[in-house]
Amino acid sequence: MENITSSDELENAIRLLEVEQAEKWQLLKKQSLETVEIFKPANILKNAVKGVVSSPHLIDNLVETGLGLATGLLTKKIITGSSANLIRKLLGSVVQFGVTTIATHNSDFVKSFSRFLFHRFFAKNGSKSQTQIR
Repeated sequence: MENITSSDELENAIRLLEVEQAEKWQLLKKQSLETVEIFKPANILKNAVKGVVSSPHLIDNLVETGLGLATGLLTKKIITGSSANLIRKLLGSVVQFGVTTIATHNSDFVKSFSRFLFHRFFAKNGSKSQTQIR
């Protein structure tokens, strides 16, 4: 700022500073209201859930884990059936763990194999694949 030499310049400088102060006060009020809104518990929870749901890696991981668990449970059910034999149940649990681990780590293979089996056994008879036509 320049040196003020007259009372008119002093009054103008004071008015400018008052206007600047009022603008900064309005910005501060607006920012404080936004901050209060952000830190409301409902908004914190909503933003956290929104972040979790929108994460593509999380959804892929959930699908892989679910597919692995389903494959493991199906394998255990096939092995144990309705048997009351303790050794058979133990063997079923061990195989279930192994199949679940393998299926979770190789989920792309399991997905493609599942699609193949689904189309092979549940496709309509009218839509024959190329291997059936030959």
